Amino acid sequence: MDVRMDGRKALITGGSVGLGKAMATKFAQSGADVGLIARGGERLEAAKTEIEAASGQKVFTYTCDVCDPAALTAVHTKAVGDLGQIDITVNNAGHSAVGKFEEVSDETWQYDIDLKLMAAVRLSRLVFPAMKERRWGRIINVLNIYAKAPAGGTAPTSVTRAAGMALTKVLAGEGAPHNVLVNALLVGFIDSDQWVRRHNPDDGPYEDYLAAMAKQRRIPLGRVGSADEFASTACFLASEAGGYITGTAINVDGGASPVV
Repeated sequence: MDVRMDGRKALITGGSVGLGKAMATKFAQSGADVGLIARGGERLEAAKTEIEAASGQKVFTYTCDVCDPAALTAVHTKAVGDLGQIDITVNNAGHSAVGKFEEVSDETWQYDIDLKLMAAVRLSRLVFPAMKERRWGRIINVLNIYAKAPAGGTAPTSVTRAAGMALTKVLAGEGAPHNVLVNALLVGFIDSDQWVRRHNPDDGPYEDYLAAMAKQRRIPLGRVGSADEFASTACFLASEAGGYITGTAINVDGGASPVV
């Protein structure tokens, strides 16, 4: 099946590296123009150059802290001007933040809520009206498998990601009559920028590090997933091929989650 997104316009937070860049690349290779939002200007420009070379599509970049409501509103206005409209929004900004419950400070809780939940709330609220008016839209919230199956020591991420799953269902219910489809993709263990940063080269090759992680986490497929595999799932959901899927939370985890 050839999944195409010709003529569509996508906006992706956390778009300069890892899963965000992988999704942007896949969308562009399928025919969409994309806007990338991230904090790091140099990485954004590097991603832009790489994606344009791989796809021939237009790529726009926006330096923004998505925790800042005014900055996010300004970026949305600029992106609409550049892209013409926003058909697809991917709320991908975030990082892994876990710890023992009693040791997580109020400041850490608030930052996690602002970054992982409120940024998605605000950007979705900005793009939703135009999607409804055009009677076509896609919103994808990138969460993780702790949203369904939280474990001890996984706060605040498991809590904010669970809230993101509830947000997905609320938006799906309100968007469905207008053909605005909203879904969540729950990350398991995917080879991405955060694991590259955590790997210590003194401990051996990166491939061995990933293999050991898969064994330690008891991933049924026996390996860590690739960003490209994750991006392919997102591309399907954002295309016409996924036109009857909304209000779902799909595990992209090699079978790792105990909850379907």
